[in-house]
Amino acid sequence: MKTTLLILMSGVIFSACNNESEKADAFGTCEATEVMVSSETNGRILRFDVMEGTQIEKGAIIAHIDTTLFHLQKSEIKAGMKGVRARIATIDAQNGILNQQIANLKVNIARIENMLQDDAATQKQYDDLTGQLAVLQKQIAANNTQKSSVEAELAVFESKKATLDEQIRRCRIRSPLNGTIIEKYAEAGELTTAGKPLAKIADLSVIRLKVYVSGAQLGNLKIGEECTVRIDNGKKDYTSFPGTISYISGKAEFTPKIIQTKEERVTLVYAVTIDVKNDGSMKSGMPGEAIF
Repeated sequence: MKTTLLILMSGVIFSACNNESEKADAFGTCEATEVMVSSETNGRILRFDVMEGTQIEKGAIIAHIDTTLFHLQKSEIKAGMKGVRARIATIDAQNGILNQQIANLKVNIARIENMLQDDAATQKQYDDLTGQLAVLQKQIAANNTQKSSVEAELAVFESKKATLDEQIRRCRIRSPLNGTIIEKYAEAGELTTAGKPLAKIADLSVIRLKVYVSGAQLGNLKIGEECTVRIDNGKKDYTSFPGTISYISGKAEFTPKIIQTKEERVTLVYAVTIDVKNDGSMKSGMPGEAIF
């Protein structure tokens, strides 16, 4: 009987010591990286199939905005570009004819030069041919000037087309990160405007527990150190995770007007952020506690 009583008392003492060692050093709330995904253009939502809770990868399309007007404008621009390219082709053809005429004139000029040496041709014949050559060369120069102007028009069309291509690209709403759709603010068929939120996506792979520690605890903490994070598992149990201190505030969250005693100094609190790899059981807004 005495032996049994001694064992029971030892168990109680051990249990009390064990519970004492498991007391948390700080308490706080779990946070996740959340991104509000908004429309970048105006129009009707044609597709928005994702549901709340859906896992989505970075770059995946989550919604389509109507692009009909943009495609019609793009068709108009393509027609204009086709007309401009036809004008450029015409100028190039004209220059080709002029270049052939210049080549023929140069042959005749060479013949006249030889004939002049034998007094078989007149200086006037030579001057007429060289004059025609100069006129043809000026025509080519004028055509090239006109071609530069037309090419500038083509560059304007290409810039407009690039703008429309970018607007069409922005009609495909993509996820900016790997995460989970936690809120959805619109549905397919609704009208949206640029800047209007469509969904909220959270990266739940890493949860940040933000806690507050006293000035007395602050001296024992360093960024990069490991600690233990616990969340509730039922009424009395906990689930523990390894965590890493990623941020320690350099400024107290509460500062009395006049600090006169050491007791008052240790009542200052500082924000500390702990990164925890999430296995899916931790949620944003969930209470948690840290053991350093």
